[in-house]
Amino acid sequence: MFKIRTLLLCSSFTTLLACQQQPGPALTATATQSALLPAPLPTDQIRPQQNLLSYVDTRMGTDSSFELSHGNTYPAVAMPWGMHFWTPMTAKIGDGWTYQYDQHKIRGIKQTHQPSPWLNDYGAFALMAVTGALKFSQDDRASWFSHKTETAKPHHYKVYLADYDVTAEVTPTARAAQFRFTFPENKASYIVLDAFDKGSMVKILPEQRKIIGYARNNHGGVPDNFHNYFVLEFSKPFKLQHTFGDGYQLQPNSIEQSGQHVGAVLGFDTVKGEQIEVKVASSFISSAQAELNLQQEIGNDRFADTLAKADTEWQQQLGRIRVQQGYPDDIKTFYSALYRVLLFPRRFYETDATGQTVHYSPYNGQVLPGKMFTDNGFWDTFRAVFPFFHLMYPELASDIMQGLVNTYKESGWLPEWASPGHRDVMIGSNSAVIIADAYAKGIRGFDIDTLYQAALKNTRVEAGRPAKSVGREGLHFYNQLGYVPYDVGIHENAARTLEYAFADFNLARLATALGKTEDAKRFTAQAQNYRLLFDADSGWMRGRNKDGQFQSPFNALKWGDAFTEGNSLHYSWSVFHDIAGLKQLMGGDELFSAKLDTVFNMAPGFDDSYYGFTIHEIREMQIVDFGNYAHGNQPIQHMPYLYNYAGKPWRTQAEVRRIMQKLYSAAPDGYAGDEDNGQTSAWYVFSALGFYPVTPGVPEYVIGSPLFNAVTLTLPQGKQLQINALNNQQDRPFVQALQLNGQPVEQNFLRHNELLQGGELRFDMSATPNTSRGVNEQSRPYSVSTAAEATTMADSHLNKDTH
Repeated sequence: MFKIRTLLLCSSFTTLLACQQQPGPALTATATQSALLPAPLPTDQIRPQQNLLSYVDTRMGTDSSFELSHGNTYPAVAMPWGMHFWTPMTAKIGDGWTYQYDQHKIRGIKQTHQPSPWLNDYGAFALMAVTGALKFSQDDRASWFSHKTETAKPHHYKVYLADYDVTAEVTPTARAAQFRFTFPENKASYIVLDAFDKGSMVKILPEQRKIIGYARNNHGGVPDNFHNYFVLEFSKPFKLQHTFGDGYQLQPNSIEQSGQHVGAVLGFDTVKGEQIEVKVASSFISSAQAELNLQQEIGNDRFADTLAKADTEWQQQLGRIRVQQGYPDDIKTFYSALYRVLLFPRRFYETDATGQTVHYSPYNGQVLPGKMFTDNGFWDTFRAVFPFFHLMYPELASDIMQGLVNTYKESGWLPEWASPGHRDVMIGSNSAVIIADAYAKGIRGFDIDTLYQAALKNTRVEAGRPAKSVGREGLHFYNQLGYVPYDVGIHENAARTLEYAFADFNLARLATALGKTEDAKRFTAQAQNYRLLFDADSGWMRGRNKDGQFQSPFNALKWGDAFTEGNSLHYSWSVFHDIAGLKQLMGGDELFSAKLDTVFNMAPGFDDSYYGFTIHEIREMQIVDFGNYAHGNQPIQHMPYLYNYAGKPWRTQAEVRRIMQKLYSAAPDGYAGDEDNGQTSAWYVFSALGFYPVTPGVPEYVIGSPLFNAVTLTLPQGKQLQINALNNQQDRPFVQALQLNGQPVEQNFLRHNELLQGGELRFDMSATPNTSRGVNEQSRPYSVSTAAEATTMADSHLNKDTH
């Protein structure tokens, strides 16, 4: 059943003209003509406003809990890739679900660095305004609020605190922010600073109208000397000042406090409508650096100035992809998802008094030169987030790669999940994937030799790892047998094997590019290790014992155990680099396609015995009526695109469009599961454009079904790619024909370098599939088994399985 779409119209003829993005100089004559004359506008579609922030709702995915995730997000007020975010908190301190849409009270607006509720927060502190009787503990000060009074945008959060008749607002910079509190007439108006638990300090400086201090709260991943130093500057002198100590014990008229959990209270006389502004900045380096961050990023600016600057920056970044024509709900979902893609990883570096870039190392506790990024899990983001950066943000990608160089130099290892330092979560060796993908797509300006050596270390050294998630758990088994055995006490062994094999594929391509011939041969062979886990009897990937026998008993629907947050039906497709090889193991085109159909069409059965309860990822799969397809988690998200490898691209087109329409919306329940640092959003962003990076490390994208009639991408070097989808509607998901700059595209993929040249990509859409386009072998996307550079794997390598 299709959603009812609301007709939105531009407000005037002038606005209508402004809404039509003009094609850039890169367009050919044919492309220019087509771009200026997009398909006729269906009555239920619009040409969007220029104000792209009007389409973003930062509360998308916030209707989440431990039991069920619709995104596990919070409404982050932040600059793209900012060092600090801000968010309202409905939950208590330390609760990873800091903002839940169905809650009714706000305890404060906090500075947050949380990448996921499962990793939780660090260096957090909060501000809250109250009036009347002084209430400052987190429960007492909580105020009722309504979503009807919220503004929830990337650059601006605003809410009415009903219990106190106060409106609270915040707007960000990268390392600072401005608050604005609008008070009623009251001689007992207060602003409360809560520096949180696990070690904090506050010092009030009345003559300077400032508070300085620090917060040390964290959930791991920090050295012993970790501090988040903050400074707050108020626009109005204080009528009174208090501090509170551990247990929320008020210390009247005191100006300094330290302990496990401390804070400060400032009092004011206010008249009706009076606004008190607070400038806030913080630093992981020092109190002096926090003050410097304040001066560098805010200085003499007022709240309105900071708000305008944040608006400009977000408009610029969101405007790199400008939807020119589409359904209103889809446009809102697209820009709300794009906002999420642009949040992580976090810039964890600052600019010192000499203008040099420096960072506090979350690995060794030192202040060192250069850039650092954190709060990212590569198990999630290697799939689409980093490929998106490598297409649209090469300079950022280069900085991130150099940040990985610094991480390696400071910790001796590449990160896999950093928050802010190494964390022991998830599996794989996916740092190699994002490095190889960056290099394959032309990203330069970083120390590739050091990163290559760091990636090699992961394949050679198992001892001394700071966490099991770092390097390769079970490395000696993998190098000896070609797989991590099921029966040696290493959980998620089959998933590890499959991910190591894909990392090896990427290392083979990187080694080839760097002229490392012997390494390339080794990793090319190891990239075929996935074959050792394929069980011909069941037709699925299966855990394998050290003696070569497959695990028994085996249930392909069993979550966990040999796999990570999924079952064999999900992980069997994790052969990103050799779908042709996997297809042959499964019996060829028809049987391969039939297996894909089975996953989509079967009942959502599962076995949760490994966990002992039904984890949220299982429940999210079960309730959306997509069979055993679990889009709410990352391992299977590329699966809908695999019909392209079996000569049935129309099946990909139908399923991708169905997923976008059914499982995403710009609403509190807008995701089908965890959003995870932009990955589930990046799937949508790519898919809405009409293509997706199934195989990171290979500079091409697999064709899907574009969501919009007209989109303009502003690419690096200012070139533009105009994507037009003629006759595109909700019930017309099928690609009848495809052209790039006027030339027919018969294959089911697009090349990275061709897209970077700009021009026009034109889809002709239909309600009926074209079953003759993209069906032959030459039309199929990359697989190492059929690629020209593939080398034959030695029989001796395959036979290491001790049968």
